[in-house]
Amino acid sequence: MCVTGNSKEGSPFCTDETNNNLNKLYCFSLYISLCYYSSEIISNKMNPFQIFSTWFEEELKQEGFKTPSACCLSTIGLDEYPNARFVALKEMRDDVFIFCGSLDSRKGIEIKHNSKVALTFWWDGTEKQVRIQGSAMRISTTDADTYFSQRERKAQIVSSISKQGHPIADLEVLMSEYTRVSLSGQKIERPENWGGFSVSPIRIEFLEFNSSRFHKRVLFQKENNQWDIKLLQP
Repeated sequence: MCVTGNSKEGSPFCTDETNNNLNKLYCFSLYISLCYYSSEIISNKMNPFQIFSTWFEEELKQEGFKTPSACCLSTIGLDEYPNARFVALKEMRDDVFIFCGSLDSRKGIEIKHNSKVALTFWWDGTEKQVRIQGSAMRISTTDADTYFSQRERKAQIVSSISKQGHPIADLEVLMSEYTRVSLSGQKIERPENWGGFSVSPIRIEFLEFNSSRFHKRVLFQKENNQWDIKLLQP
């Protein structure tokens, strides 16, 4: 499936007013680009996890953009209103996406109530977006221990003394406790209420921004344990 440019009125480009050889060349190059993009993905039956890894590495190489792991986690609230916040992707492995945090936080409680979640990545350096929908499942305590041990000490301390998202009367109390634990030099063990989730996707959509507004969008949807691939209109 290829999208062609045209010279009809109402098109974002190739209008009657600018219908010259240069504009025709631009339309043709866009047509070729979209056709190549379509055939490359569909005919090669590209794996969405391979595409994600490639895009992630491309963003990582962009100078000045150091947090490609940041993503928006959306959950379904207990009051059925959507909730969203940014988390850090810890790892993508075995066809799942893993993030960690407090199990007693709002996100942890909401995922326990309804495991359907979404992850959204926007990478400004490469102007690409990835949208993931799937079900979240608790990771093992062994994996949680590993991820916790990889955190900076200050992050470990905050997680060990804080009840994330819960009300507090005076932050000074928490800051005093942080200072005490920090100066003690003691090893910080993973709190029981700190863990992680693995998201097993049923849909992954890739969008590549195009200045023509003909953004390249491809949807991978799991059906009968196979990935069905669709091109989407911009």
